[in-house]
Amino acid sequence: MLTLLDQLDKGTLWRSPGGIHPPEVKFLSNTTPISQLPLAQEYLIPVPQVGENCTLAVKVGDKVLKGAPLTQGTSIWHLPVHAPTSGTVVAIEPRASNHASALPVNTCVIAADGEDRWCELTPGSIELSNHEMIAKIHGAGIAGMGGAAFPSHIKLNPVSEIELVIINGVECEPYISADDRLMREYSQDILAGIGIIHRLLAPKRIVIAIEDNKPEAIKAMQQAVSQSTLPAGSTRVTAIPTKYPSGGEKQLIQIITGREVPSGAIPAKLGIVVHNVGTAFAIHQAVTQGKPLIERVVTVTGQNVGKPGNYWLPIGTPVKHVLKHTEFNAEADQKVIIGGPMMGHALPTIQVPILKGTNCILVPSSQEIGTTPEEKACIRCGECANACPALLLPQQLFWHAKAEEYDKAASYNLKDCIECGCCSYVCPSDIPLVEYYRIAKSALKQAADEKHQAERAKLRFEARIQRLEEEKLAREAKAKEAAARRQATMTSTDKNAVAEAMARIAAKKAAAAETTANNAPVEVVAADASSTEAPKGKAAVAAAIARAKAKKAAAAQGADDAEPSKQAVSSEQTASSKPSEPTELSESLSQKDKVAAAIARAKAKKAALKADSDANGDNGIATDNTDKPATETTANAEVDDKKAKVAAAVARAKAKKAAAQQAESSDVTEVQPEQVTDAKPELTNESNDESGNESDSATDLSTPLSPEDEKKAKIAAAVARAKAKKAAAQQAESSEVAEVLPEQAADAKPDSNNESGNGSDSATDLSAPLCPEDEKKAKVAAAVARAKAKKAAAQQAESSDVAEVQPELVADAKPELTNEPDSESDSQSGDKSSSVAEPSAPLSPEAEKKAKVAAAVARAKAKKAAREANAISDANE
Repeated sequence: MLTLLDQLDKGTLWRSPGGIHPPEVKFLSNTTPISQLPLAQEYLIPVPQVGENCTLAVKVGDKVLKGAPLTQGTSIWHLPVHAPTSGTVVAIEPRASNHASALPVNTCVIAADGEDRWCELTPGSIELSNHEMIAKIHGAGIAGMGGAAFPSHIKLNPVSEIELVIINGVECEPYISADDRLMREYSQDILAGIGIIHRLLAPKRIVIAIEDNKPEAIKAMQQAVSQSTLPAGSTRVTAIPTKYPSGGEKQLIQIITGREVPSGAIPAKLGIVVHNVGTAFAIHQAVTQGKPLIERVVTVTGQNVGKPGNYWLPIGTPVKHVLKHTEFNAEADQKVIIGGPMMGHALPTIQVPILKGTNCILVPSSQEIGTTPEEKACIRCGECANACPALLLPQQLFWHAKAEEYDKAASYNLKDCIECGCCSYVCPSDIPLVEYYRIAKSALKQAADEKHQAERAKLRFEARIQRLEEEKLAREAKAKEAAARRQATMTSTDKNAVAEAMARIAAKKAAAAETTANNAPVEVVAADASSTEAPKGKAAVAAAIARAKAKKAAAAQGADDAEPSKQAVSSEQTASSKPSEPTELSESLSQKDKVAAAIARAKAKKAALKADSDANGDNGIATDNTDKPATETTANAEVDDKKAKVAAAVARAKAKKAAAQQAESSDVTEVQPEQVTDAKPELTNESNDESGNESDSATDLSTPLSPEDEKKAKIAAAVARAKAKKAAAQQAESSEVAEVLPEQAADAKPDSNNESGNGSDSATDLSAPLCPEDEKKAKVAAAVARAKAKKAAAQQAESSDVAEVQPELVADAKPELTNEPDSESDSQSGDKSSSVAEPSAPLSPEAEKKAKVAAAVARAKAKKAAREANAISDANE
């Protein structure tokens, strides 16, 4: 059985799958020798062109010589670029790229000076070591000239042993003839380059493969081989059948050796390396002459070019300059294609440079390449699969690429597609299959790059966390070492001093905590947001004072019941009679505070009775010993139990806090029974306009008020009304209070007597109809009053009765109270203060009588509310 080498010597060829036979148009350009074009005014050199990122070795304004390196790098994958001519660097900026997208890339723009002067070159020889040769090839920036532009120095330094080197001169594209003309004219130089490759790789065989449609090139290369210094029998020229794409690396290996390169592998794993004839020529110039890769042969062809042919074009020459000097005749919708018609791409703009991998500029007419046909639906004919040289399934790849299912497309070996265009060429539905595959490849590459970046970021993050942890441990260890050293050097006296300092610090902390605990305010029970806002200004201060005084008065209620005609007791005596209550204060109340407390208690009592009557569904108020019919009232809404409980809790907390903050307390004197009846109707009306203040008990006034006290009582009454309205505005519920006709007010006296004697459930009639706002305030006041009355009941030692009010005095006081203003605006604002400005004139005798009556009525109502609150307290607590 013949070995591979024997088969190579005999010229045995294998058939490659797929492929097509497009019409050849090489005759347009292969009949004339390679020529030169005039220098362009400026050259565009993209940086980097091939390989990884690099740094610029020049800056704007620098003068460069032909062949001078423009970039430098340390990576093995970096390929430097060189100045194609002498001139000045005028710009380093993004310019359009030689790509179908024309995306901008960083470009070094050189303005040619026309001298085309070379930099100093360092020629070499065949005597150089392999390492020196590879370094020269690397420094010259040589890449694959067949179109892939893979760094050649990497191919020339493989890790595995190479048995076969294939020099690719197939050039299967229908229009391109650059390699054909190069082999015809520079065959000796190509063989010199092949000799360097043989020196570096030491293969057993070298095969120069050329398509049989290039007889002149075959003959020229055979003559060069016969004249070369290569070992006899090691190199041969093999003509292969013309078929596209026989020039592909994997396809050519399969034709020459019959072996198939595995998916994802490189030919070097099979011991095979493939180089282009143009690459061999560039290697020869780099090693022997020291010239970098700054120019290459490019085919300019197409029916719209006046001078088609092959030209030596410096790298970076604008395509526009080339077309200008080859008599380009543009048509409407003219296409300019870089590469051949099968694998090339159309340019969006012709102001782009020639690159190291550019081998053709095709300018076809409309007869050569018509307009792009409309894409039609796939008919599943299978022609694309038959034409695929890589034995893929183009139909499946198309479906997944169109659906953007790139992972599934990759599972069908999308990466093995060489983008030859055979499938698109044979497709009867005119589907641009290669375009779909390119998009899918780009998406997969981007996803892979993002994944790689994410992995690198994760590694950096983990390394940072580890570094921070190590630094933390190092600091802790250092601190422990320092503490140990200090401990070791510390004497007993120092230790005692440290212990004493620590003890003092602990004592100070304990004292501060104790002080904070002693100064902490009394906890206030939280209620709904609509009902927890405290009164502000003078109204808040006055309300707190009134609550404190009322609480103190409740403690003295027992003594008032035993001695109804006794004068007011001093604050010192009250304090001595209640030594067990820590919240009572020893200072006496002023007359103003006494009157305010009495009025507040009257309001609370009245509101409590009225709310109780509404809750029980009473529609009328009973009258005793009178001929007048009872007035019917209607309750439109009931007090919400939950809000009543919350209000009660708030009232109790506020009363406790106010009592602790007051600096004085005293008893309120009793009012004679005959004076009470004169002002009861007045208080009845006032209680409907004002919300109930927090008061716990009532006391009697026993002596007439002085003019000063009368003024204070008048002011306190106004303040109480303002505070009641303020509290009512903060409540969230509304209710209505039944209206009572004015003429029925006189009938309320017997009912009032019943209230003080046996706790009747009926309430006194109102002297005038109430507006809706006042009715709502009275309803709210009732809920608050019940809670306050419960508190008063808990603090009272015993219950007391209040003298009956004479019915004939009720009517006398009713008209005056009806005409009094509802509130005074001055009492609703201002700073928190315990005093209110006095009026400019003393009170009238009627006003004095009203204040006395207010105190008596307040006591009666407070007692009644206390009884009724007992039942409520069971539910609330």
